[in-house]
This record gives sequence, structure tokens and C-alpha cells, in this order.
Amino acid sequence: MNIDTNGFIFLAGALLLVSILASSVTVRVGLPLLLVFLGMGMLAGEEGVGRLDFDNPNLAFFVGNLALAIILLDGGMRTKISTFRVALWPSLSLATLGVVMTTAAVGSFAAWLLNVDLIYGLLLGAIVGSTDAAAVFNLLRNSGVRLNERVGGTLEIESGANDPMAILLVVMLTGLLQSSEHVNVWGFLGQIGLQFAIGGFFGWLGGRCALLLLQRIPLVEGLYALLIVSCGLAIFSGVNMLGGSGFLAVYLVGVILGNGKIKQHDSISQAMDGLAWLAQAGMFLLLGLLVTPSDLLAYGWQAVLIALFLIFIARPVAILICLLPFDFRWPERFYISWVGLRGAVPIVLALYPVIAGLSNSNLLFEITFTVVLISLLLQGSTVPLMARWLKVVVPPVPEPTTRFSLTESDAFHPSLELYEFLVQADGIRIPAAIIHNVPSVSVDTPQLVALVRNQHPLVVTAETELMTGDRVWMLLHPNDVNDVALAFAQKGTASFLMQNFFGEFSVHGDASLLVLAQTYGVDSQDIDDQETAADLLKRQLGRQVVVGDRVRFGKLRLTIRQMDGADITVVGIKLQS
Repeated sequence: MNIDTNGFIFLAGALLLVSILASSVTVRVGLPLLLVFLGMGMLAGEEGVGRLDFDNPNLAFFVGNLALAIILLDGGMRTKISTFRVALWPSLSLATLGVVMTTAAVGSFAAWLLNVDLIYGLLLGAIVGSTDAAAVFNLLRNSGVRLNERVGGTLEIESGANDPMAILLVVMLTGLLQSSEHVNVWGFLGQIGLQFAIGGFFGWLGGRCALLLLQRIPLVEGLYALLIVSCGLAIFSGVNMLGGSGFLAVYLVGVILGNGKIKQHDSISQAMDGLAWLAQAGMFLLLGLLVTPSDLLAYGWQAVLIALFLIFIARPVAILICLLPFDFRWPERFYISWVGLRGAVPIVLALYPVIAGLSNSNLLFEITFTVVLISLLLQGSTVPLMARWLKVVVPPVPEPTTRFSLTESDAFHPSLELYEFLVQADGIRIPAAIIHNVPSVSVDTPQLVALVRNQHPLVVTAETELMTGDRVWMLLHPNDVNDVALAFAQKGTASFLMQNFFGEFSVHGDASLLVLAQTYGVDSQDIDDQETAADLLKRQLGRQVVVGDRVRFGKLRLTIRQMDGADITVVGIKLQS
């Protein structure tokens, strides 16, 4: 190995190390972590302290596509299939019509501002028209807030599904600038349909095949994540070669695998998380190296105006129009329009005209880079603040720290899993019935397996009081997890937040509304004796409901606390003056 190779590896390792260490600081001050990697790449570049002269857009384009495929695969694995119930059609509307409307608005404004041909402006609009999956997944999961399912699901699915439209627009407009041909609208629409059809079909088929491999082939634990990545990349590139959307396909592969029954789910999730972080870090570092900071100043104020127009006018108008047919509250619409984060995808798309050798391609790249920086700084740093201000959050639900699947579910036998819970309050006691149960695969109630305190197992009796920091291992069905997890946090902050949000009491969704009214002194004159609490919520909300939706019922506030698919199973009750 020669000195140049060693020097490159040393620099790459040093940049990653410094970026990761610096990320801990950005968490405290509220800046997006991805901004650190971009900044470190710029600092290491030709005008920074590193003095690295990197000018290889083809390599950056290759690394960008590879990284985005891994990020979308990981993002899909973390998307719950239940989210599609309320977020699929709104997301597809935003990912298609929303991208086109944003492209048209930004393109027209940019063409006027920069005094260039409209087609150049539209190309810039197409480049910045789609949100970025890496930025959205990263910021939503590290923001410290839990969005309601309708908002969070719409943002995640949109960011995973809008790449085909943006890529198609960029490729088409780049081709027109090279050949000066007229736009064939029907051909364009046909290409969109073909991209989605091929990507959707082979993504679903590839995901099912990959799931069968994971379930039936025994491997060393560390190889499962690599098997997933290899399948995802093969499907991504194969679909691209067939003329479909590889990005959509790899996202669907992730969705199918993430919602499938895999015994090694937790270890795979942790490994995939690390691979996705490495992909994001490498991609943003390389894109930061590619840009020359002084070049950004040439059209600096124009880029700032374009970014502000995109953030405050183009994106909000497109969102409000696209979501008109759907039952979103106005604060939810405003929040979705605000979290239109731009990141690596626009920068990678800006490399298309550079590689094609178009005139003014460097102008497009530099403006795009500035727009991304402003989006990450302005929108990325206010994701949690805006979520709380617009009241689109629900309290974080206490969760187990580890789980292992022991059996698979079928129509007659629900799955059985082993969970580890972290105790967050002193004085909790485990019921004697749970302690003395003999474990079996036909378990009907939670069963204690072990109690670990200070790395040592303890013998548990009915008199044993748990302490903060204890780790409890229990055997139970997945449907019981939320209740058990909440029990170990019942005296902590999580319980207080949940009671304040959902209410001090709760009833089943099928509880009689008439009995509820009589119990709490609400006027019951016009109440149907067959109507339930769930019926009232669905009737008044008039839409696909999610956890956190609420209505007023006399002096009561009823809030959906738990759901099973589309069914409301638990309703929280809070007395109001």
C-alpha cells in the first residue's frame, strides 16, 4: 500500500471521526447532524484547512446514489405498514403533483430572478423540488418529538416516494436542453407511470423474496444486515436497468422487510442503523468536498431568495393544494409544508447537468448547494420547535430496550417474544402471578424471566421492590408490550406526559357513550344508546383517525389512546373546566 492510499484512508477516517464527535455538540444546540458532515467536507476542501482538491462529479454521483439506496432501505424498514392506512394517498399526491407544482413555481421565479431561459429555471426547480429522505428520516427520528401517525407517515412516505418524479423531471429537462426538442406531455406521463409500476412491482416482489431468504436461511447474526443490503442494492440497480424507479423499489423492499416476522429484528435494525449513518456521513462529506465555498458567493443573494421563496411560498402552496382532498387539520398542513427538508438528493440531482456538460451547470449546482444549506439551517433546526408549537406531537410511548422473537404468529397462536424493560421508577412491584408462572409457549399472561440489577441477576419475590435502572426480562405477547412498558415508567415523566395528553382515565373504544355521559354528568338527551366512544370520535373527526386525535364531549375531552389497525381500542378521558 503506497503513501497516497494510506494518506487518503487516514484523512477519510479523521474526517468521519471529527464529524461524529462534532455531532454531539450539534445535538445540544439543535442543529441538524447532516449539516456537520457537509461543513466538515467543505472545511477539508480546497479552500478549507484540509486543502483537498476534489473535483470528480462522477464519483460523487456514484457514491450519492449508492448511499441514498442504503438510506431509503433503512428508512423503509422503520416505516410501519399501518402508516399506509392514513398516509399513502396524501404522500403520493405530494410526491407527484406536489413536486410538479413546486418545480413550476420555483422554476418560474428562478428564471425571472436569474434572467435565464425558463427551461433553465424549471431545471433548477426540478432539482430542488423533492424533499430528501436522508434529511427527513434523520431529523424526525433524532428531533426528540413523536409526531402523530398522519403527519409523520406522510412526511416519511413522501420523502421515500418523490425521488422518481424529481429524477424524471431532471433527466427530461436536461435532455431537452441538450437536444432542443419539444416536451411530449403524454410521453412524460407514460414515463412516470412506467417508473412507478416497474419500481413498485419489483420492489414488492424483491422484498418478499428477501424476506423468505431471511426467514429460512440460517446465517451468522452479523451477516443478516449484509444480506439485506446486498438484496436491496441488487434490486435497486436491477430496477434502474429495467427503466423503473430503483429508489421506490428499494424503499418498498425496506418496508416489507421491516414489517415482516424476523427473529433477529433488533440486531438487524442496529446494524442497518450503523450502515445508514455511514452512508449519510460519507455522502455528505464527499458532497461538501465537491463544492468550492467562494463560488457560492457569486450568486449568493439570488440563492437565498430562491431558498426563501421555496420554503415560504412554493412548498406551502403546493402542500395546501395537494392536501385539500384529505382530512388534515390546518396545523398539520402547515407542519408538513415546513418539513420540506432539502439535503443530499437535490445536490446529487444537480450533478446531472454537470455530468451532461450543460452550460450554466455550475450555476445550478452552486445555487442548489446554497438552498440545501439554508433548508438544513432554517427548517432542520426548528423541526421539534414547530412540532410542539403546531401541536402535532403525541407523547413518546415507553418501549422495551431489547426484544427477541421466539415464535411466529398464525391465525390461532399470536407470536411470543422475549423483552427487556428498563425500570424508570422506584418502588414498583411485580405481581405474584407473573413471578410464579411456569414459562410455556402457551403463555396467556406476562411472565418474568429474569431481573438484573447492577449486572447481577436477583431472585424475585412478591416483596421485591424494583429500583430505577433495573432491567427486567419478560416473556409476553406483543399486544401486551405497551401496558407492561408503561407500568415500569408509571411514576416517571412518561406517565405524567401521557396523563396530561390523553387524560387521567381511559375506557375501551366500544364503551357506551350513554353510560359515559351519565357517569360524568354530560347531557345525554340526544345520545343514541347504541353509540360508542369510538363512534363519536369517528363521526366528529370525519377522517382516517390516528392516535392523538381528540374531540370535546361536554366537559370531557376524549383522545384516541390506542388503535388496532383502523379500530379505536382505547380512549383517554380528561376532565376540563
